[in-house]
Amino acid sequence: MSQATPIGLIGVGLMGMACAKRMRAAGLALLGYDVDAQKIDALVKLGGNAAQSLAQVAATCDQVVLAVFNTEQVEQTVDALVKARPAGKPALIVCCVSTCDPDRIEALVARTPADKLRYVESPVSGTSDQTEKGDALGMIGGAPAAAEAAKAILDAICPRRHHLGPAGSGGRAKLAINLILGVNRAALAEGLVFAQKLGLDPGAFLKVARESAAQSQVMDIKGPKMVSGDYTPHGFIHQTRKDFLLMLEQARSRGQGLPLAQTYLSIVDGCVAAGEAERDNSIVIEEIRRRKPK
Repeated sequence: MSQATPIGLIGVGLMGMACAKRMRAAGLALLGYDVDAQKIDALVKLGGNAAQSLAQVAATCDQVVLAVFNTEQVEQTVDALVKARPAGKPALIVCCVSTCDPDRIEALVARTPADKLRYVESPVSGTSDQTEKGDALGMIGGAPAAAEAAKAILDAICPRRHHLGPAGSGGRAKLAINLILGVNRAALAEGLVFAQKLGLDPGAFLKVARESAAQSQVMDIKGPKMVSGDYTPHGFIHQTRKDFLLMLEQARSRGQGLPLAQTYLSIVDGCVAAGEAERDNSIVIEEIRRRKPK
């Protein structure tokens, strides 16, 4: 890949911007596209360039990072890129960091012409803040040759990563990890509220908890936000809801119940009903506070 050829970036939200900062720090030129012009303005201030359309990205770039909201947007974008890729150009390599339905991604890759587009499934475990710092873990799925071709992108976004198998494997791992993270967030929130009700200072209690057998990375990343009430988003509540609905759908299709995930979804739904969908997912502590004994 020539350094003169920019990397395409489609979707410049929290995760897209975190990826952009990592790639710019690695010296990669960027050509970004987003339906929200203000998000593109932020990318331009970072030193990237603005594309006017998906077709421009498909025609200009040989590699693309896809950071859109859900599976449907991924499918629509991939189809549009395939349609717009000029004849005679090498297959476009697309690294998708979005959390998606792994079954649909598997089907998408199977029906996508390999001479037009090669898909590298690359969701990350970590908040946008962790990703920006280089602390996120990549879960890679797809053809090893395509992942190797995208090494410069993956090295920038997720220096730590595992190749888990064919397309769909990375998304399946991401959903299972997000389930554990969500339940851990709920447990931490409930424990902090309980400690405070017992008369303990929540900040002091969090310090003790982080040294206890209950310690987890969630305490380090989300604990201070829960204690301070700073819910500036590093991961939106509405994204958490989307992911947990997907987990439950995947589990249901395989004959498994997810009682803890179901409980966590009800807490997230409470946050959405309270108008907190655009806040950080640490705000689940406020829904815990609102709940009364039955």
